[in-house]
Amino acid sequence: MIQLDQVSKIYGAQHAVDALSLQVGKGEIVGFLGPNGAGKSTTMRMIMGFIRPSKGSIKVNGLEVQSNRQAIRQQTGYLPEGNPLYCDLYVREFLRFAASITGVGNTRQRIEETIHLVGLQREAHKKIGQLSKGYKQRVGLAHALIHDPDLLILDEPHSGLDPNQLVEIRSRLREIAANKAIILSTHLMQEVQALCDRVIIINQGKLVADKKLLELHELHGPNLEEAFAYYTSLNANTSK
Repeated sequence: MIQLDQVSKIYGAQHAVDALSLQVGKGEIVGFLGPNGAGKSTTMRMIMGFIRPSKGSIKVNGLEVQSNRQAIRQQTGYLPEGNPLYCDLYVREFLRFAASITGVGNTRQRIEETIHLVGLQREAHKKIGQLSKGYKQRVGLAHALIHDPDLLILDEPHSGLDPNQLVEIRSRLREIAANKAIILSTHLMQEVQALCDRVIIINQGKLVADKKLLELHELHGPNLEEAFAYYTSLNANTSK
């Protein structure tokens, strides 16, 4: 579903992403991990077509991203870190706008389905600016899902959620996972443990680990933090 082949992003002398290759298929929830500044957000923005790679190719459903950006955005949902929203709009008003720019048919029905999917029923009559941070995150997730994309890219989706909301959003993501590829970037290792089938770790823009979660447990024990510390301490040129 998504394929990166030797992708680099270079700013002057800095390689923000350096010869990164990976694949994610339908039905997978992949934890995309790395220290701050490792190149995670840059990679996700390149997948979305917001940033042009300096080298390499990125394909989604067989389409090269840079030459098919509009088609890619119709197949991809993205929740960026920081979750920018129009706080003066009501929830349904905002989702109606989001649906209109992604070409959603039967808009009213799809808005209500998405509100139910992310658990916004009790807050849907409010302006976004009136919502708690946790419910704003749900609006951002609804925005990413409104057009029923094949690929879902989530950058720190659990930010601002209390423990009960974490459990509920985790459940919602599991519900939709079977028919989508999901890339989940987070610093919350318990969410990776609870949700992900596979873990990709990058450091200094390079791939340092790409392993099934069970394999990581076999190699490093049940504490994912220890595995993360091990791989991010390796030289970026070390074999995976």
